[in-house]
Amino acid sequence: MARKSQKNAESESPEKNSLKTQSQGLPPSPPTLQDINDTLETNFMPYAMSIIVSRAIPEIDGFKPSHRKLLYTMYKMGLLTGNRTKSSNVVGQTMKLNPHGDMAIYETMVRLARGNGSLLHPYVDSKGNFGKQYSRDMQYAAPRYTEVRLEKICEELFRGLDKNAVDFTDNYDGTMKEPVLLPATFPSILVNANQGIAAGMASNICSFNIREVCEATIAYMKDPATDLLSIMPAPDFPGGGLILYDENAMRNIYESGRGPVRIRSKYFADKAHNLIEVTEIPYTTTAEAIIDEITELVKSGKVKEINDIRDETDLDGLKICIECKRGTDMDALMTKLFRFTKLEDVFSCNFNVLINGTPRVLGVSALLAEWVVWRRTCQKREVVYEMDKKKDKLHLLDGLAKILLDIDKAISIIRNTELEADVIPNLMKGFDIDSLQAEYVAEIKLRNINRQYILNRTADRENLSKEIKDLEDILKKPERLDALIIKALENAAKKYGQERRSELLKAEEAATFNDSNMIEDYRLKLFLSNHGYIKKIALTSLRNAGDLKIKEDDEIMMELEGTNKSEILFFSDKCNCYKVKGFELPDTKPSEYGGYLPNLLSMEEGERIIFMHIADDFTGNALFSFANGKISKIPMSAYETKQNRKKLIKAYSDLSPIVSIHYLTEDVTMAAFSNLRKAIVFDTSLIPLKTTRSSQGVQVLTSKRGSVMTEVKPLDQTGFTDPEYYRVRRLPAIGYYLKEETIESRQLTLGDL
Repeated sequence: MARKSQKNAESESPEKNSLKTQSQGLPPSPPTLQDINDTLETNFMPYAMSIIVSRAIPEIDGFKPSHRKLLYTMYKMGLLTGNRTKSSNVVGQTMKLNPHGDMAIYETMVRLARGNGSLLHPYVDSKGNFGKQYSRDMQYAAPRYTEVRLEKICEELFRGLDKNAVDFTDNYDGTMKEPVLLPATFPSILVNANQGIAAGMASNICSFNIREVCEATIAYMKDPATDLLSIMPAPDFPGGGLILYDENAMRNIYESGRGPVRIRSKYFADKAHNLIEVTEIPYTTTAEAIIDEITELVKSGKVKEINDIRDETDLDGLKICIECKRGTDMDALMTKLFRFTKLEDVFSCNFNVLINGTPRVLGVSALLAEWVVWRRTCQKREVVYEMDKKKDKLHLLDGLAKILLDIDKAISIIRNTELEADVIPNLMKGFDIDSLQAEYVAEIKLRNINRQYILNRTADRENLSKEIKDLEDILKKPERLDALIIKALENAAKKYGQERRSELLKAEEAATFNDSNMIEDYRLKLFLSNHGYIKKIALTSLRNAGDLKIKEDDEIMMELEGTNKSEILFFSDKCNCYKVKGFELPDTKPSEYGGYLPNLLSMEEGERIIFMHIADDFTGNALFSFANGKISKIPMSAYETKQNRKKLIKAYSDLSPIVSIHYLTEDVTMAAFSNLRKAIVFDTSLIPLKTTRSSQGVQVLTSKRGSVMTEVKPLDQTGFTDPEYYRVRRLPAIGYYLKEETIESRQLTLGDL
């Protein structure tokens, strides 16, 4: 039989059967194919649902199952009012409800403890080393060395638990009962941060100030259309810090339940000792991670202002000391560190909460709405419980009142009853009362069988009747039920409220780091050629340079002096304006042609640059002259943009071909020429300033017989010996024919015209 069973086992085992066929030189049998859908449904889905519903996602009371089991165990151990006990004792008792390992339970306790600092309002009063939320390397002590008890705020979590406020269920082995939810009297789901990663989804809920949360909940209950942002403007993190406040982004989080909250560290600059002391960091990072990032920046040479960095965290709290070099602009350094390290970080909100066993991502108002509905149910169950208790007591007192009519008869019935089991039935018959009332009467002590005692007891009947009617009225009137909830919220806000730890700083007012701060700045000179080549040469290189190399048929049309961080405007003949920074242009040696602008600026086919301007402060005006005789004066500020735009279309009017562009810091005298060899001299103050870039301006030179304006230049470049002959006081003007005697170097000038 043994051999036979062994043979059958081998035949049923695929692995052994495969080895057997291989040993016999036979090919192995193909594996059995399984439908992936069936495998996922039978194997993966139960596991995924388990960790979503009963492990990783918090419920409307603000707790995951591991938190709830731990706190309830401590409550049953009497740690709400008693002395502290060893953490290992609590861990051991919690294992009756939580089937996971002892260290997993202890890690949950550590996060709930005051000593760790993970929660804005801790639930566990701790003694001993529980590590720190802001430290990666500061480890918590073993549970045998630490002691715990419940914080006073837990009274609000368990209030009503003994009044049937919530349902109870069996623990994992059916030997104990535990609450399905805790009847928290305030929205703890928003008061303390909660994070969890399930299968295919996650939850990341930030903490809010308890006073603001309670006030917002009260306002919402009174008017669901209340603007919650005006009451609780932003989250409040245990580690403090500065929240870079953007009202639109925050409103989106409140409405959708998702979005980023940017947090910046707080620091103090000690300029006398060249020290920066960081005392508060974002909730999402640790001091060691920040120090490592700053150290790496210093080693790579990206940050050269730091001599040393130290972690000086002690019993007084977090402190990161950054020792700077003498003369360092500490505020500018911090903006750089905010940009490249986790001294400024983002908390990504994802308000994913289990509502009746279903995970839902809710905004703040929707979350408060669900909490109010759930809390009303808890409060109603408490009222019903109290009413039933009072009704039971009134029922017993009604029976006692009947005894008052004839005490001697009751004593006689009890005395003349031979069997103890017949006492209750005989009392029921003698006074027409039920078994509960008879049992209550029979249990009265002999010393209490007097008229005074019975009168005192029955005097409570009227009060009980009034109280029962009042409770029934509460159940009938939702506003009275809400009043009880609001009273509890007001009590929690008054008793446990505290000032905000995280300050708000408007995002637009926060100093930010500009990439250009990392770029070396120096004086340079720009040369623009007719063929579209741009030369960028440092002044130090230009001093010892020889002739600039250009193509044979090319020539330099403009040259300007600026810095490597200057903003440069290039105007083309197709009404476009290209904007680049000096450092974006390639460095050029005097012996090179330079960069080709059509390629550098991604210009259109056949487009040509006709004017170049360095706009460090966008002051002054641009003068645009057109072939139809019109000239427009546009302020340079019209070309200043907040966004980093590289191209502005319709930079000037396209109704007539452009003749020339000039930059003016103040009004000057100019000369305009037509193809009929006519000219005028005019002051630019006669041309009004237009704020619209595409403005065509005003008529300056009147067209005759189809004439066009061919050139506009400053008076000192005309060579006029008698400029007053051509001067006009009013615009437009027909112009005056050129006289050779009024022009110096007549042959050259007339040839140019």
